[in-house]
Amino acid sequence: MIGIMKEGNAMNTEEQLRLVKKAIKGDPDAYGQLIAEHQEYLYKMAYLYVRNEDAALDVVGTVMLNAYQGIRSLKEPQYFKTWITRILIRTAQNELKKMVYYSELDNISLPDRYAGVTLEEKCDLNSAIEQLSEKYRTVIYLKYFSEFTVKEIAFVMNAPEGSVKAYLSRAREELKEILKEDYIYAN
Repeated sequence: MIGIMKEGNAMNTEEQLRLVKKAIKGDPDAYGQLIAEHQEYLYKMAYLYVRNEDAALDVVGTVMLNAYQGIRSLKEPQYFKTWITRILIRTAQNELKKMVYYSELDNISLPDRYAGVTLEEKCDLNSAIEQLSEKYRTVIYLKYFSEFTVKEIAFVMNAPEGSVKAYLSRAREELKEILKEDYIYAN
C-alpha cells in the first residue's frame, strides 16, 4: 500500500465541495487534494472487491485516471464520493473478470465498530458475503463497510431507493441463512 495511505484529519464538507467545483472546472491541484482525501477509502473499497493488494492499487490508479478524465461530467458536486465509488465498483468488477481470484483472509478489514470480531468470524462473514449475488454484495459493502446511506447507494448503483432497501433486506436475510447453515454444519 505504499503511496496510497494518508494520515491526517478529514476535510470538512464545505472545503470538499469547493475543491470538487474547482476540479470540475479543470483545476488539477483541487482534484489531487480530493484524491488525497479519499485514497484510503478508495483502496479499502477496491480491496473489498479484488481481495489482492496489487490489484486493489491498480484499480485505484485506474479510478483516479478515469475520474480525472470524466470529472466534468459530475453534475452534482456534493455527490463526488458516490460518483467516484460508482467508477470504482465498475473498475473493480472489470478487474475481477480479468484476474484469477484468490483471498488473503488475514487482511480482511472491518470498520472499527466490529473491533471485537475474531478472525474466524471475519472468515465466516467474508465467505457468506462472497456467496451473495453481485448486487447484494455491493449493497452490503456500501452500507456496512463504507457506511453509505440508502440514497447514496441508490446513486452508486443507479437504482431506485426502494430497490436498494429491498436488496439490503434480502441480502441480510440471505446472510443470516448462510451463516446459520454454516454454524449447523460446523457442529
